[in-house]
Amino acid sequence: MKWIAGLIGLCLSISVFAFPVTITHQYGTLTMDKKPLKVVSVGQVDHDDILSFGVKPIAIRDWYGNQPYGVWPWAQSALGDAKPVLLDPRIIDYEAIAALKPDLIIAVSAAMDEKEYQKLNAIAPTLAGPTNYEKWTIPWDVRHLMIGEALGYSDLAQQHVATLKQKLQTIKTQHPEFEGKTAAVAFYYNKQPGAYASKDLRSQFLISLGFVIPAEIDQIAGDAFYASFSEERLDILNNDIVVWLGSEQAIESASTAIFRQRMPFYKNHKEYFTGDLVGGAFSFFSYLSIQYLIDEMVPELSKVTAP
Repeated sequence: MKWIAGLIGLCLSISVFAFPVTITHQYGTLTMDKKPLKVVSVGQVDHDDILSFGVKPIAIRDWYGNQPYGVWPWAQSALGDAKPVLLDPRIIDYEAIAALKPDLIIAVSAAMDEKEYQKLNAIAPTLAGPTNYEKWTIPWDVRHLMIGEALGYSDLAQQHVATLKQKLQTIKTQHPEFEGKTAAVAFYYNKQPGAYASKDLRSQFLISLGFVIPAEIDQIAGDAFYASFSEERLDILNNDIVVWLGSEQAIESASTAIFRQRMPFYKNHKEYFTGDLVGGAFSFFSYLSIQYLIDEMVPELSKVTAP
């Protein structure tokens, strides 16, 4: 991951501390008078963004995956030898956070309610998610820009976003086989299949590459960011490619062979299985993990969709 080393060097060479800063979020405003030195990450994926600016949080809310200090491989170089406190992923542990005496709490992706925000903000200035976005649907660039500004790296955040968007556009141009192909990001949960709606971040990644998410999935999802249906309706996934969130073994264990194996996408080998690591990058969908997806996922998508 040569881009990680370059990123760290860039962060160390650029110091843009435009304080004071005031940021509007869904529950009010955050004002920081000076650069925060003790940052706690409460949002499930916010630590990826924090680390991308060369800032090492003193505590991280461990989401899932049993990774060292809650940090996945695409961000471990940025963490270095730091050993942040791991916070309980199931709850917001106010006592543990207060004991750390943070200067700033970042909770952009925490999907918290206003009462939870008020409790955190009473401990230290807290950055909640942006307005006008549903839970779990905050775009990676919006999150990155907010966090960058709070940390004093607004200019660098804008540079990150512009560079990665250009890279995604280049990837799209290099892979005309993606353009207009229908795709579904599918999963099994409690033995029931489903697919993510077009507003989900994983689907948004495919859309950015030129794929199209079928309208039927959005119709079934309604206001939710995913659609669930019975195995008898696996035909909903009959697209040019099905991207399964999980390993092939996990999907085969969860699914009923008689249904899946009669589907055209199965017979025509139009399935891609993310496995745990790429699936983690897909779910985090951060500035750092998207670059991992470009390296690891895009070539596999090309193999499946190639004529």
